[in-house]
Amino acid sequence: MPLPIPPATLDPLARLRAVVHCLRAPGGCPWDIEQTHESLIPHAIEEAYEVAEAIRSGDAEMMCDELGDLLLQPVLHAEIASETGAFDLDRVAHGLTEKLIRRHPHVFGETNASDSSAVLKQWDAIKRTEKGDKPEPLLAGVTQSLPSLMRAQKLQKKAARVGFDWPDVAPVIGKIREETAEVEEAIASGNAEALMHEVGDLLFSVVNLARKLGVDAESALAATNQRFVRRFGGVEERLAAAGKKLGSVTLEEMDAAWDQVKLAEKQPI
Repeated sequence: MPLPIPPATLDPLARLRAVVHCLRAPGGCPWDIEQTHESLIPHAIEEAYEVAEAIRSGDAEMMCDELGDLLLQPVLHAEIASETGAFDLDRVAHGLTEKLIRRHPHVFGETNASDSSAVLKQWDAIKRTEKGDKPEPLLAGVTQSLPSLMRAQKLQKKAARVGFDWPDVAPVIGKIREETAEVEEAIASGNAEALMHEVGDLLFSVVNLARKLGVDAESALAATNQRFVRRFGGVEERLAAAGKKLGSVTLEEMDAAWDQVKLAEKQPI
């Protein structure tokens, strides 16, 4: 016998919670009933990336849809936790609301923060104070579960807030040149461990350049990945039109097709 559908007259978030409750209830969805906090980890990560992709696409409908999929994750986690009395969605929302008020004294209190940089410094200071008698190193709060590119930029931003930063872009570019030379030395040495170390340093320096230029490194690389996929697809199409296919042509032929694809992108429609 089907479960009753929560009425559309409910507040949208209340109706969402009611639907998720039904999915987890006896007679609900076998898949949803089987889920645990741990089993849902990859889904939360995947949904966050899909939201990012939707934002980059500029498609508002796609963004709305993907944000809905992401919203399901905390609602489902809260439902699972409520079944053992650990916490529920109200407690999650209450904790977040109180944290936002506490960490925005320039909005809800008497302190001043004239720009985003001051806000972030204040946020970090408040966050560290909240730890009470358990102080942590400045960078301890940057989770290791982030993608490495994103984590590198976040680590650099936090260090920069306390003054550990070059004053402008020029020394960063100099550092990239220095790291490139060290990669070449590692290649010449044939030491695989040294090569990995130096390539990591070079990548870290390039992320630092992106940060100094106000560019989000993760978004920049994501855009480049998409551009590469699009252009390589164009190479395949051009080769196919000439009766050729990948794997049976020379690098020079692929390079020539690549240059044609790039040139075509610059032509006015």
